[in-house]
Amino acid sequence: MLDPMIPADPIRIMVVDDHPMIREGVGSMVGSEPGMKLAAEASDGVEAIELFRTCRPDVTLMDLEMPNMDGLSAITTILAEFPSARILVLTTFRGDARALRALQAGAGGYILKNRIRKELMDAIRQVHAGRKYVDAEVAAQICESFTHDRLSPREVAVLQHVAEGASNKVVATAMKLSEETIKSHMKSVLTKLNANDRTHAVVIALDRGIIERLPQR
Repeated sequence: MLDPMIPADPIRIMVVDDHPMIREGVGSMVGSEPGMKLAAEASDGVEAIELFRTCRPDVTLMDLEMPNMDGLSAITTILAEFPSARILVLTTFRGDARALRALQAGAGGYILKNRIRKELMDAIRQVHAGRKYVDAEVAAQICESFTHDRLSPREVAVLQHVAEGASNKVVATAMKLSEETIKSHMKSVLTKLNANDRTHAVVIALDRGIIERLPQR
């Protein structure tokens, strides 16, 4: 008797991650799961787009932080060309702001790599069925973020400059604003993030994905 939970045709999966061990581990899990099949592997966003066009996977597992093209850009590009694509973000980043950007870009789900063994198969099935799947910890952070004042785009820009080590004077010059205006924005940032000082604000913003980490040189 056929198991009603296992589709007649296997769910074809594409794994996109720049770490070979992650691709191998996830691919092995998918390959050994009844009703699923590994269709393709890609190491960055550019390769993911090219492979998606040729193999049309049912569900794409997409990392966010990759060379050449990041996961968010790849998600946006794939969905612009294939609106019905099912994409599940698989990442180490817990930040609510980063998760929101991925979901707003059209990702069907967002789970953390440390939950792979417990959640991945269920997440794939949920996303394949057209439902949303968000890691419980990340979902809680998203809900909590809506109870606080969100940073304005200008405040985010100021904080990004501060994260790069710029002083208020340097930020003011770069943004063509007065130094007093920059100080006012930073005061608002500290209040909204409940941060003790500039450094603490940067740490919180990086953790939540409000600002981006600088690429390593």
